[in-house]
Amino acid sequence: MSKMIYIADDEENIRNLLKSFLERENFNVIAFPTGDDLLARFRDTPCDLIILDVMMPGHDGFFILKEIRKESNVPIIMLTAKDSDADYIQGLDLGSDDYFTKPFSPIKLVTKVKSTLKRQEDLMNGGDVPQNDNILVFADIVINKKTKECSVDGKLLPLTPNEYSLLTYLIANKDRAIPRVELLDKIWGYSTEVETRVADDTVKRLRKKIKDSQASVTTVWGYGFKLVDKNSEGTDN
Repeated sequence: MSKMIYIADDEENIRNLLKSFLERENFNVIAFPTGDDLLARFRDTPCDLIILDVMMPGHDGFFILKEIRKESNVPIIMLTAKDSDADYIQGLDLGSDDYFTKPFSPIKLVTKVKSTLKRQEDLMNGGDVPQNDNILVFADIVINKKTKECSVDGKLLPLTPNEYSLLTYLIANKDRAIPRVELLDKIWGYSTEVETRVADDTVKRLRKKIKDSQASVTTVWGYGFKLVDKNSEGTDN
């Protein structure tokens, strides 16, 4: 069955362009002029992926993203005319899966849509995590793959989808340092190393959330990251 994609952008030419490119790849696409219209439809009929502009009439894209994240982990790709670090961080922090700054290449965006949907399917199937165990444990962190819940010292830890995927992958590969390029491939679906801060920014936010844990994500300078137990190794945040 073809995947359903919702687009919200107040620029008609962008809506039509994206709709055309995505439909060529056999996606079903519905485009909306505002995020409020998209949100109303999503609450009635959920979709498989959302492409969401930031600046729109009515509520902006960040508000719509926050509302959707209250009830769904559907993949969301943000679009913006601003090349702003603050916008970039805010979108990722609220739970977006990726971020494109206008003007952008429709072909690259379609490629990102495909890789994001594949990653979502891999996550639902357990991805690269061993299949014979639904519980992952590292130090005082426990992840339940069935419920997609994470706890630290018995307390539920709220994570965005990307943070959950990153922490799960780090625990599953706890015996080695993981290069950035591998994280970009496995977590975000980039097949080659690209200029993006998404891995580093997600690690920073994850570090803050697990700062009271016995586990920490250390930087292996010039290479990547490694999950360590504070009781057995020094950390470098």
